[in-house]
Amino acid sequence: MESSLSELERLAETAGLCVVGWLEQHLDRPNPATLIGSGKVKELIALRADTGAQTIIFDEELSPAQQREIERAVNNSDVKVLDRTALILDIFAQHAHTREGALQVELAQYEYRLPRLTRAWTHLARQAGGATARGGAGGVGLRGPGETQLEVDRREIGRRIAHLKHELEEVRQHRAQYRRRRNEETIPVIALVGYTNAGKSTLLNTLSGSGVYVADQLFATLDPTTRRVKLPGGREILVTDTVGFIQKLPTTLVASFRATLEEIGEADLILHVIDINHRDAAQQATTVLRVLDELNATGQPIITALNKIDQLPEGDAAGLAVIDLPNTIAISALTGKGVPELLARIEQILNEELVSVSLSLPYQRGDLLGLFHQRGVITQETHDSAGTKVSGKVPISLLPRFEPYLISSGPGARSR
Repeated sequence: MESSLSELERLAETAGLCVVGWLEQHLDRPNPATLIGSGKVKELIALRADTGAQTIIFDEELSPAQQREIERAVNNSDVKVLDRTALILDIFAQHAHTREGALQVELAQYEYRLPRLTRAWTHLARQAGGATARGGAGGVGLRGPGETQLEVDRREIGRRIAHLKHELEEVRQHRAQYRRRRNEETIPVIALVGYTNAGKSTLLNTLSGSGVYVADQLFATLDPTTRRVKLPGGREILVTDTVGFIQKLPTTLVASFRATLEEIGEADLILHVIDINHRDAAQQATTVLRVLDELNATGQPIITALNKIDQLPEGDAAGLAVIDLPNTIAISALTGKGVPELLARIEQILNEELVSVSLSLPYQRGDLLGLFHQRGVITQETHDSAGTKVSGKVPISLLPRFEPYLISSGPGARSR
C-alpha cells in the first residue's frame, strides 16, 4: 500500500499538483456506498477542510455511485473527487502530442466518463479547479472532452465514441500496412518495454544518438518513437519506445492504445528495461510481464536490461540479484555502461534467427550485395571476373530474392 500511495503521489506531481495530506484505511471489504467507512469519510472531510485541498484522489477506482456519494458528503462544489484512473487519463491528455495519441486518450476519457455522466455532475460545467493526490491543494484542471461539453447527453457521447473508434481503426490499418512494408525490408524491430520512468527513452537516445524527450517523471513520453540503430556487426535495427506500464493500468487505456501496443506483439525481440535502483523493481518487473501476457506478446525472445546501475552503491551485487529473470544485462542508459554488451546480446539473438547462405552475385547486382551487407552478416567476400562470391547469414524472408544466385544455403532453403 505504501508503495502504491507513493506512486500515486508521483502521478499527482507529474500532473503538476501539490500533495498536502493523505489517509489510509484497512478494511475487510470495501464499503459499497463510499469505498471507505463512514468514519473515515468524516476524517477525510476534516482533513480537506484543514488543508484547503481542492481535489481528493483515491488510489482505487471508484464506481460512479461511490464518487457521487463522496462528493455529496464533502458538500463543496469547488472540491473534485477523482480516482487513480482519472488522474492517469489526465496525465495522458497532457502528454499526447500526436493525432493518434490524442485520439486514443480522448476515447479512453469518454469511455471512462460515460457511466459517470449524470445530472448530479452539472456543477462540473464550471472550469475544473485542480487536482491533487491524497487530498492536495492547487494544480491543474481535468483536461479533455468533459470540460467544454459536460452536459452533453449519452447519445452524443456514444456517437463520438463510435467516431473515435472508426478513426483509430484506420490508424490501426495504417500501422499494419507500415509493418508489412517494414517486414518486406526485413529490418528487425526491437520493442522497448518497461515500467514508467524506468529509463526507456534515455536508453533509446543512447542507442541511437537521438534527442527523444526525457524527464524524471511518470509517463514523460507517451507517443511511440522509432529510431534506427546500428549493431556492432553493421546490421541495422529499428528500436521502438512504447508507453510505460504501471500498476492498475486502466483497462480503458489498454483498449484505446491497442494500435500502439500491437507494435510490441509484432516486434522481433522485446527489450525489457527495469529501474534496478527502485525499491520495488521486482514488483514492477512482474507488472510489465503481466501486461505483456495480457497483450499476448510472449512469443518473442526477451532481453532484460537492469538499468540505472550508476545509482547503485559501488559493488552492490545484491541490488542486481533481486531480479531473477533469464537473459539479463546490467546497464546504465545515462552513462552508457553495459550498452555495448547489450547491443552484442541483441545481435547474437537476432543472428540466431538467420540462415546461412553462399551466393555468387554478378557485378550488375550490386543492389543485392548492398542488401546482404545491410540486412545480413557477411563472413567471407571474394571477387573474380564473374562477380562477387559472398557467404554469411541473412533473414530467411530474403531468400526468395537471393535464390537465383544461391550456391548453397542452410536449413529452410534450396540450393543449386
